[in-house]
Amino acid sequence: MAERVRPKSLSEFEGQNHLVGEGKPLNVMIKNDSLSSFILWGPPGTGKTTLARIISEETNSEFYQLNAVSSGVKDVRGVIQRAKLNQNHNLKTILFIDEIHRFNKAQQDALLNSVESGEIILIGATTENPSFEVIPALRSRARVYILEELTKGDLESILNNAIKKDEFLSGLNITEVDTEFLLFTSGGDARILLNIFESCVKHEQGKDEIKVTKTLIENIVQQKNVNYDKAGEEHFNVISAFIKSLRGSDPDAALYWMARMLEGGEDPLFIARRMLILASEDIGNASPNALLLAEAAFRSVEKIGMPESRIILSQCAVYLASAPKSNASYIAINKAQADVKNNLNHPVPLHLRNAPTKLMKEIGYGKEYAYPHDHENNFVQENYFPKEMKKKQYYFPTENGNEKGLKERLKNFWKGIKKY
Repeated sequence: MAERVRPKSLSEFEGQNHLVGEGKPLNVMIKNDSLSSFILWGPPGTGKTTLARIISEETNSEFYQLNAVSSGVKDVRGVIQRAKLNQNHNLKTILFIDEIHRFNKAQQDALLNSVESGEIILIGATTENPSFEVIPALRSRARVYILEELTKGDLESILNNAIKKDEFLSGLNITEVDTEFLLFTSGGDARILLNIFESCVKHEQGKDEIKVTKTLIENIVQQKNVNYDKAGEEHFNVISAFIKSLRGSDPDAALYWMARMLEGGEDPLFIARRMLILASEDIGNASPNALLLAEAAFRSVEKIGMPESRIILSQCAVYLASAPKSNASYIAINKAQADVKNNLNHPVPLHLRNAPTKLMKEIGYGKEYAYPHDHENNFVQENYFPKEMKKKQYYFPTENGNEKGLKERLKNFWKGIKKY
């Protein structure tokens, strides 16, 4: 049904007013028949293919459609050859490539000269971030237009229009539709919305009255469509939101984003691994047990698997979100590495060198080294840096949790170093 009721003009198109509304980029481009190459980036079922076809219908051009999954360089070159012939007759050629992010670098390279010269007008459609999936040379030759998720009003209009105009539906007596639940199960994807609705109606076909109820929809769908792609940008968006929620000490938001990942089929070990990193990077010595718990969670998830692992992941996430935070260790190692990379590496002082041979002892290795355990409280004032760096400090403990006591000990230590 989604194909049967696909809009054929801008006046029938629902949503994306920021692109197709009066005076907006695509609207102007179509009305003036002044096409240029562009890429449509947005979630599934938001109108990318429909817009491309409307452009082909409402402009003076020849339209070719390729799907990046099943097409290759040979297909692209075939369209380019046709485009060169069309140029001789002042006819524009539109090449629409669905899922353009699936084209590899060589396939995208094959488009460059023709897009640059204007032989073809490229319209690419992708659900993935073009910054990562489309080569820079091609991005520079095509504008990127972002399609937004369809609103509840957009989806309702699409459904109501479909019921009115579809030949199959028009002869049926549809007396009830649970629109709210239908929209919920579609996950904001217009194509899925229409396909679910059609399946529900076909299931009830032959009855005097057709009622698309919540019970019927649940029976047809079995589960809600979750907009989550383990290999795509949404994967990175959701894990980013999850980590930021943990870092921001919000266990409820963290659990929501975790649930999104789990329902979308994310590998639970991926989630556990990211929590391990956060336990050290963002909590550190403010609560050392966080790293221990995260490690235990990772090993437990590895042994147990889903669905029970969700409980372990939840326990760990709540603990990490609720724990005191410190990134002092993370900052410290970054500073130390920057010094090593960017500055002269000074020799190890003689008193810090090991002296396993007689010769080494004779030339001063280990000389005057003060063994801490020979001193009161197992501590001695000493400089463990090269002499050129003896006042250097990387680690600045915070006032949180266990780092309080550590901060006091280090303060006294640095007082001694400065005297030394």
